[in-house]
Amino acid sequence: MHHSNTSKAHLLIYPLSSSGHIIPLLDLTHLLLRRGLTITVIISSANLHLLRPLLSSYPSSLHQLLFPDPAVTPSPYPIVGRVIATQKLFDPIVRWFQSHPSPPVAIVSDFFLGWTTDLASHLGIRRVVFSPSGALGSSIFQTLWRDLPEINAGDDSCSLSFPEIPNSPEFPRWQLSQFTRLYKKGEPDLESFRNGMLANMTSWGIVYNTFQELEGVYIDHMKKQMGHDRIWAVGPLLPDDHGPIVPTERGGASVVPPDDLLVWLNKKPDNSTVYICFGSRFTLSENQMSALACALELSNVNFILCEKADDSSSSLIPSGFESRVAGRGFIVKGWAPQLAILRHKAVGSFVTHCGWNSILEAVAAGVMMLTWPMGADQYANAKLLVDQLGIGKRVCEGGPESVPDSVELARLLDESLSGDRPERVKVNELSQAAIKANGAYENV
Repeated sequence: MHHSNTSKAHLLIYPLSSSGHIIPLLDLTHLLLRRGLTITVIISSANLHLLRPLLSSYPSSLHQLLFPDPAVTPSPYPIVGRVIATQKLFDPIVRWFQSHPSPPVAIVSDFFLGWTTDLASHLGIRRVVFSPSGALGSSIFQTLWRDLPEINAGDDSCSLSFPEIPNSPEFPRWQLSQFTRLYKKGEPDLESFRNGMLANMTSWGIVYNTFQELEGVYIDHMKKQMGHDRIWAVGPLLPDDHGPIVPTERGGASVVPPDDLLVWLNKKPDNSTVYICFGSRFTLSENQMSALACALELSNVNFILCEKADDSSSSLIPSGFESRVAGRGFIVKGWAPQLAILRHKAVGSFVTHCGWNSILEAVAAGVMMLTWPMGADQYANAKLLVDQLGIGKRVCEGGPESVPDSVELARLLDESLSGDRPERVKVNELSQAAIKANGAYENV
């Protein structure tokens, strides 16, 4: 792994092994490669396909450090178990670093990999946190982890407020991260995970996939919390039409040919279509899917509905639904070219689980959101979209099992496409700011 120019700064990039975390960090990697840095990415063979477009475009300056995903000890907290397992790579990374002729000067790692703060310290280099969540969601998480022992008493229906965070957000306890609710003092895995999250606040800096107009007040809050200005908003991290990662292939190959989808959309009037997708991790229950399908039938909208491909390969879409909505509905069972869909002029609104990547893609495309959060940072994100930015409208928020009223949901779907909605005006303004922010980083 020798480099022709060892004077170029070398960075080690370490994403969490999950598509929603890898994809934006690889977009950041692309921007850093454009600036002439040498980069090594820690990745497993299962995710190597996501890195390949960059590897072929930057063969001399981008390198892979291939490790299998470490075996996970069965745990009641799956994400905690996965993160703890990654700590087994501490020694292998140290050995690689010590044998390297021109080792990295810093490590940029996902915010779940807080233990890499100790790794960086051991290696005598700096660690920069990469947050795939927004600054508001991250602020709430950090406060939660810090204050956990005090707040962990009480039932799920009680409210938790965060007066030190701008706009004093408040949530019923059940809307906050599940592992904070499961936390038991002295439980080794949870203590280890919590220590990693707290270590983020002692890192040299934090990079957020966000931008000033979207979350400026929360970026400033994090600077105060950290006690320095090494907090950077570098978003929205999105591929352009000319880079190695093309929008139709972001995150992997679509299960339907992107051209088929785009040809279908080309036949639809501007702002006549609702896009519905709940991300790569969340699946609707049968009752939720039934209510959603009923609402779509009652509505007058064109729509693209993504159903997450399940291992069982059985669809929850009601029998006969596809034929009843033929012509105005397009159903995708698996990974869809979301970025290309949202950027299409026929798409006017987006029913979303409020995952941060989805939000940034929609904001940049100027598409208003109908919020249906299900877990993680999504309730905080929905609050930001609806209550603070005014670019979204709630359609379901009663918890992961909550089922919306089909008649009301049909009305909201129809309303979301009317041209004079204030949310549409506001999201178009934010879209211009997003494009400007994205361009500032793309063109440096």
